[in-house]
Order: sequence, then C-alpha cells, then structure tokens
Amino acid sequence: MSDINMDVSEINDSDKLWALLSMIFMPLVGIIALLMEDKKSRPFIKYYAVQSIILGILFFILSGVCVGILVWVYGIYIGVKAYGGEYVTIPVITDFCKNQGWI
Repeated sequence: MSDINMDVSEINDSDKLWALLSMIFMPLVGIIALLMEDKKSRPFIKYYAVQSIILGILFFILSGVCVGILVWVYGIYIGVKAYGGEYVTIPVITDFCKNQGWI
C-alpha cells in the first residue's frame, strides 16, 4: 500500500504510537510531534504528523462548511415557515429558550 521507500526495521513502538495518536487527534498531535526535535527527526512519525495536520485542517474546513450549509438551509426553511406566520419548534433549542424564560 505504501510507495515510500523506508526502512521498516527502524520503526519502533514509540514511532507507531505517535503515528496513531497523530491520526486520532489530528491535527494537534501532529503539530506537537513536529515541534519536538526528537520526534520530527523520525521519518515514520514525520510522515504521519504532516499528513495528520493536512487531513485535520481539511476535516475542520469541510465539516464546518457542510454543517454550516445544512444549518443555513434549515434556517431558510424555518424563515419561510415564519414568513407564513407559523411557530416552528426547533428541537432542543426551543425548549432551552423557553426554560430560560427568553421566549
């Protein structure tokens, strides 16, 4: 699966753990790994740290855009209903606002 020519015999358990953590907690652990001299000098850790940063940034951008678009579309739907004179109950939010005495 990998087309990278790396000596796998040099990969130790610590390298594997840092790679795993970089991907699970992307991009935070990847950034931390690249800030640590002893970690960024390890090719296996660097390989996954850099990728986790890029993948993490893409994830946040895309999830923010997708979720933002869905919320915006839902807001338009509610706005159209409101324009028609209807009260729309928004799950969780309407009850929260009522309980706070805001509406």
